[in-house]
Amino acid sequence: MIRSVLVTGGTSGIGRAIAARFAADQEKVVVTGRRAETVARTASELGVGVVCDATDPGQVAALQDRTGSLDVLVNAAGGLASGPDGPPLEALAAQWRADLELNLLSAVLTTGAFRDRLPPGSAVLSIGSLGAERRGGSYGAAKAALAAWNASLSAELAPHAITCNVIAAGYVTGTAFFQGRMTEERHTALVAETHDKRPGTPDDIAETAHFLTSPGARHITGQTPARQRRRLHHTLSGRPGEPPGSAAVRPCCPDEVRV
Repeated sequence: MIRSVLVTGGTSGIGRAIAARFAADQEKVVVTGRRAETVARTASELGVGVVCDATDPGQVAALQDRTGSLDVLVNAAGGLASGPDGPPLEALAAQWRADLELNLLSAVLTTGAFRDRLPPGSAVLSIGSLGAERRGGSYGAAKAALAAWNASLSAELAPHAITCNVIAAGYVTGTAFFQGRMTEERHTALVAETHDKRPGTPDDIAETAHFLTSPGARHITGQTPARQRRRLHHTLSGRPGEPPGSAAVRPCCPDEVRV
């Protein structure tokens, strides 16, 4: 059976890899993105493209109007919001609102628009982050909230034979997430923390997404599996070689989080 698949944020990085994985199975794929040129380019290779900002209720409603029922919904839109300027407290509030909208509200709105168009046997999958567990700042808090929302969503939809899961991705290369700020030193440190001593790739996440939305995963719902485990250092222990307590005063850096 050919399935209908919608991937938000499907024009680059993890979202595009997921869309490509479904397209490889000849599924009917629709990708969304905020920029017309990247949407058109991706659609020419993978399926249908729709320009849509998933944080905008009006644009999500328009997407709903032009899209039929879905077998798979992948909420891959997200990332680090740009830091705003302004007085400190106003900039702080704006940063948190932007990250919550980009990484939580986008999934909530899109799923809310299509939940009545998800038949039994369908799946909702959202892309989370291990940044929810460790020094993720407003981005990590949004991803933690995404996992909490997913658990509630699963309780509502699982009785209708609809699975709902989140992939908590670890350190993934080959995306624009770090916005050019990843250093070789930081890359080496992140890889050293992993169990398998390599960074993840968008294709790794895509294969996991494909499985979690497959018939073989129908008994998995309400879960947030970590795609890549790493050693965790308690907050007061700091990094290896740092004095006790040093981590407690270290400010959060975008390079610390994982998409």
